[in-house]
Amino acid sequence: MPLPLSVLDLAPIPTGADAGEALRRTVDLARLADRLGYTRLWFAEHHGMPSVASSAPEILIAHTAAATERIRVGSGGVMLPNHAPLLVAERFHTLEALFPGRIDLGIGRAPGTDPAHIRALRSFDAEQFPYQLAELTALSEGAFAADHPFASVRVTPGGVALPPIWLLGSSGSSAAFAGARGLGYAFASHFSPTPAAPALNAYRAAFEPSEAFPEPHAVLAVAAVCAETEAEARRLSATMELAWARIRTGRFDPLPSPEEALAHDYTPPERAAVEAYRQIAVVGTPDAVRAEIERRAAAAGADEVMVTTNAHGHADRLRSYELLAEAFGLAAPPAERAADLAAAA
Repeated sequence: MPLPLSVLDLAPIPTGADAGEALRRTVDLARLADRLGYTRLWFAEHHGMPSVASSAPEILIAHTAAATERIRVGSGGVMLPNHAPLLVAERFHTLEALFPGRIDLGIGRAPGTDPAHIRALRSFDAEQFPYQLAELTALSEGAFAADHPFASVRVTPGGVALPPIWLLGSSGSSAAFAGARGLGYAFASHFSPTPAAPALNAYRAAFEPSEAFPEPHAVLAVAAVCAETEAEARRLSATMELAWARIRTGRFDPLPSPEEALAHDYTPPERAAVEAYRQIAVVGTPDAVRAEIERRAAAAGADEVMVTTNAHGHADRLRSYELLAEAFGLAAPPAERAADLAAAA
């Protein structure tokens, strides 16, 4: 059975564009991924990053689900400490009512931003995550005991259930927790250097079947850039190398162009960050990228791979996903591919 591929979209903001343009471009990628045969499309929740426009994944889910037909759309993820569980339940009940059977609820246990934004968000203590998650599901199911203060609380709209819940992790600490509760699990190797295999093994070892997940299902998130030639792929990946170096040294600027990145005079700490990123990212021709993704998925024991590609040029980004789909045998008819790329040009 072919390895299922999915998309993680951070709505990247490159130099020369603004957040509004980045958000509108999410529809281009969603439609392309829908036609190419990708399994799902997730949006992350990030705050205070000028290079990322994805701060409200629920809105982007609705925006792109309305523009697509088949692909599952969800959060990768909602950072639960930033939200009251009732609001998350209401938003995802609403999405499930609008797009039945096509929504995923991916949840993270960390606020996912810096201390100033955590204060502004009035985030809960992340140690309260297990209680927040239990509250979220109990509210959705109306499962509180009669003497509980929330027994009379009703999630609206009613008549729908929460979408399947996925727990996100980057170090393995959430893996057994997800398995024991019968959730899906996604490991963020697109930014974490921690080996994924121990976490996915712990997830499977602890797994208890649930209605949403009769069997364990583990997703491996991977950063990748694909182009017709190795040289072009390396040129495009220079964007994220400089962006990564800046992030690791405290800068969150819009994505630089490859030309800016290649001309940059890297400091020793920046060079160290670039070398670390090169160990994480998968860059190259379609066949090479496919081989490396398959190797990593097999080594980790992943059921699915979710690819995030952050190129400076919008057409380059779409082309990378197209080439990857072709390499894995997912590609749509040429006329549809040409129409997608022409619309994005």
